[in-house]
Amino acid sequence: MKIQTILAAGAMTVAAVAAQNAQAGAVLDGIKAKGFVQCGVNTGLPGFSAANAEGKWEGIDVDVCRATAAALLGDANAVQYTPLTAAQRFTALQSGEIDILSRNTTATTTRDAKLGLTFVGINYYDGQGFLIPKALGVSSATELDGATVCVEPGTTTELNLADYFRAKGMSFEPVVIENINEATAAFFSGRCDVYTTDASGLASIRTQMAENPADYVILPEIISKEPLGPVVAQGDEQWSDIVRWAFAAMVEAEEYGVTMENVDDMKANSTNPGIQRLLGVSPGMGEALGLDEAWAYNIIKQVGNYGESYEKNVTAKLGLERGLNALWTDGGLQYAWPVR
Repeated sequence: MKIQTILAAGAMTVAAVAAQNAQAGAVLDGIKAKGFVQCGVNTGLPGFSAANAEGKWEGIDVDVCRATAAALLGDANAVQYTPLTAAQRFTALQSGEIDILSRNTTATTTRDAKLGLTFVGINYYDGQGFLIPKALGVSSATELDGATVCVEPGTTTELNLADYFRAKGMSFEPVVIENINEATAAFFSGRCDVYTTDASGLASIRTQMAENPADYVILPEIISKEPLGPVVAQGDEQWSDIVRWAFAAMVEAEEYGVTMENVDDMKANSTNPGIQRLLGVSPGMGEALGLDEAWAYNIIKQVGNYGESYEKNVTAKLGLERGLNALWTDGGLQYAWPVR
């Protein structure tokens, strides 16, 4: 009898928590009312977020937005994009102009604790590097004393740059340009000797924007840790949970080998309890998030798992291998919290 009482009390607690979770916050209410997710993205960084020739946004950061829309609204295309410079991005999020920022943004203490932001995952582990013309004749960043350096303002890149040169006892002349397209144009026109940003960004710029990529070299030094990931404003915990678990579902799907192509077969035939929970065959995870039980199925069916997104956007377009972004089972850092 006592055990039955305890179980009943536990069931009431679970029901109360589920009911609480089902209450939408201001951001979630707004998204449901308008029927789409407003996503802040880079103004143009191929492989991460950039408009293609047809004007369609694509990239590994864009896929986070699409996954979130698939989980919440059942439609990965229910996204509108707001291109933002580095200086504009946080104000846009804080003011409610955008619902989510998915724009190669580094998680730092100040941003997390002082700006009223919540980082909900790391979708790309990166580090800052230097791109130079091969004709400069430099083989190491330690040879850049006195160089002019193109950099975007309001970034960890700008701060790391100053730290690195100060620590090495070297001087440099910053050429600060807010818009990435204008900054890269300045670099390729010779206004600065060096362009610095995340190493993935340098690869993207060299591959996609240089007239002759072979004329440019990325120096071997990586001078910082840059854990990049999607960000939401604090104050709507259910919304941040949905974005967090939408990305986690992409990684967990890769861990289980669930792909766009086999997700229907997996849903119908897999006897793996983890896959059954992920795909809603065993209900409960959708309810916990206040979503339809097909939330993760919709992500995988419409967007793909993390590995598929990486291959399509980063490896195929930029030639960058997984490295730190491989699954933990393959020696990398990508590790999904369990969907259970």
